Amino acid sequence: MEKDDLHWFAVYTKPRWEKKVAGILDNNGIENYCPLNKVIKQWSDRKKVILEPLFKSYVFVRVKDSEKWDLKNINGILNFVYWLGKPARIKEEDIFTIKKFLNEFSDVQIEEVSRLTVNSKVRIKQGLLMNYNGVLVEINGSRAKVRIETMGVQLSANFDKKNLEPVV
Repeated sequence: MEKDDLHWFAVYTKPRWEKKVAGILDNNGIENYCPLNKVIKQWSDRKKVILEPLFKSYVFVRVKDSEKWDLKNINGILNFVYWLGKPARIKEEDIFTIKKFLNEFSDVQIEEVSRLTVNSKVRIKQGLLMNYNGVLVEINGSRAKVRIETMGVQLSANFDKKNLEPVV
């Protein structure tokens, strides 16, 4: 089997099944990577280093394109992570970067990069003002202030950031 035929995919697992799925894949001889983060947990009488999955409910799997659909038959795997309607291929360099990062650091935190920036155009996804476009004026935690210009007047309202999407 040529190494070039293999591609990394991200699969979505049952909640808290990341390590179990990785074990099942290992037993079936399927190359996989479940990034584990070293976290110090404090109990009342002691501290302990625990290995927790870095990405909740995700495991990376390296298989041939022709064999990828067989993964859905494995207990614990619910589906692929999709990008543009197809199972997302993960670059080898990205897997390498994650491995290197976890080898050098412990207690790593994941933060989603916001696609919302001040003065960018946004669309409201839900609620009374659904499908209205506006300009993002301010971001404060999980709240955002949006300016909506309509009928010659300017309205400003606070929205949950999850309720906004960038307008391209």
